[in-house]
Amino acid sequence: MPDEIQREASEKAQPLVYQIRIKGHLGREWTDWFGGLAITLEDNGETLLTGPLIDQAALHGLLRKVRDLGVPLLSVNRVKPHETHHSRSKKGGDTHETDCCSNT
Repeated sequence: MPDEIQREASEKAQPLVYQIRIKGHLGREWTDWFGGLAITLEDNGETLLTGPLIDQAALHGLLRKVRDLGVPLLSVNRVKPHETHHSRSKKGGDTHETDCCSNT
């Protein structure tokens, strides 16, 4: 039983990984504005912002930044850190890969 409690406490101490989907494409220059989150451009014209956030306050701060940009927020999902998502950008056909996304 103590091992289970210790494992649960360890999991709670880890930042949660979120995937925020917004309408429109953002350039890589926005990475610093969004605290280093990965920016993935989808073929359908949407952008995924993905990365770890320390707590709910950090999530709300990030959502305020999306609001301040005036871009439509499409979804917010918590994802498992080990899942990988590949997508192709419409701009130049580059493949942008992040190490913590999932398909929705």
